[in-house]
Amino acid sequence: QVQLVESGGGLVQAGGSLRLSCAASGGTFRTYAMGWFRQAPGKEREFVAAISYIGGNTYYADSVKGRFTISRDNAKNTVYLQMNSLKPEDTAVYYCATDRSPYGSAFRLAGGYTEYWGQGTQVTVSS
Repeated sequence: QVQLVESGGGLVQAGGSLRLSCAASGGTFRTYAMGWFRQAPGKEREFVAAISYIGGNTYYADSVKGRFTISRDNAKNTVYLQMNSLKPEDTAVYYCATDRSPYGSAFRLAGGYTEYWGQGTQVTVSS
C-alpha cells in the first residue's frame, strides 16, 4: 500500500515562500509521475503542478506558472513544491498524488489520472 505524507505547510505573508514536501513509501516511487493539487474552502479541488517519473517533464496550472516549481528526488522518494511570490488566493489545503499507472506523463496526471493521495497540508497566505 502506497502512503504519501505531505509537510511544509503553514502561515506566510503575501509575497513570501514555502516549500512543501511529499514523502512516499510502500511503492515504486521512481516509476510514477507525481503531482500536487489544492482545494480552497468552498471550491473544487484543482490541479497545481505535476512531474514525470524521471523528472524531466513538468506541467503547471496557469495560475502558478512562474511562481511554483515542482521537483523530485527519487533517491529519497520525495516530491517537492517550491512556492514563491505567494498570494492570498493560494490559500488552500495542498495534496500530493501519484499517477494511476507507471511511466506516465506529467500532462496525464494533470488531467486527474491519479491513484494515491496524501492527507494534505494547509497553506495560508495572509494579505
